Amino acid sequence: MRESKSLSTRVVRRLQRRPLSIVHCQLSIVARLSFAVLLLAAAGCTLAKVDVNVVSERTSLENQVLGTYNALSEDVLLVASVRGVSPTGKVETPPKHSPEQQEAAQALENIAFHADDVEALKRLGWVGENLEGTLTSFSREVPEKAPADLKAFAGRFGEGEFRQVVNEVNRSREILMLRVVQTNENFTAKDLPAIRKVFARVNRQNSAPGTKVQEDDGKWVTR
Repeated sequence: MRESKSLSTRVVRRLQRRPLSIVHCQLSIVARLSFAVLLLAAAGCTLAKVDVNVVSERTSLENQVLGTYNALSEDVLLVASVRGVSPTGKVETPPKHSPEQQEAAQALENIAFHADDVEALKRLGWVGENLEGTLTSFSREVPEKAPADLKAFAGRFGEGEFRQVVNEVNRSREILMLRVVQTNENFTAKDLPAIRKVFARVNRQNSAPGTKVQEDDGKWVTR
């Protein structure tokens, strides 16, 4: 089994490398670590930050979806709460959380934990961002011109682990998209297909050059 990186180390690295997005959700990776909660709060991070150049092109639906998604960060901070001491010296117990809150927090954590692996899988061309807001798997062939670090990664990333990561990330994304519906009174189950498209668009925008994305007409292209 590959040695896992520490959660706090992953958060610091990814905060330094790029803004947060729906795909990466770095805020949640340390839902139970007070150090990371303080770090992210101080940084003023938002979950669905996108390129400034496309903000003006957002539709009303996109603004609602992204706003609702960003509000999930508050749930994460609540779930991450630990016992504290009030100014009077009284030990305070954090409030109870619903199963849905716990599930969403876990989904955010799963996505963030696998973020580095997913990025490498995209660079290899093994997965791409589809129109449903999830990942699509492709053949696991190592490109001839792949950098040495990717070749080494591919060599130790087996089929079983590949399927596990993709399945966990997709399941977590599904949970979060459904959570957006559940927490916004303006949405119903009928809005889920449109919400998927918003997630898919943001995922495409945050995909690195050279990775596979599915365009609105259904065709797969390389950015």
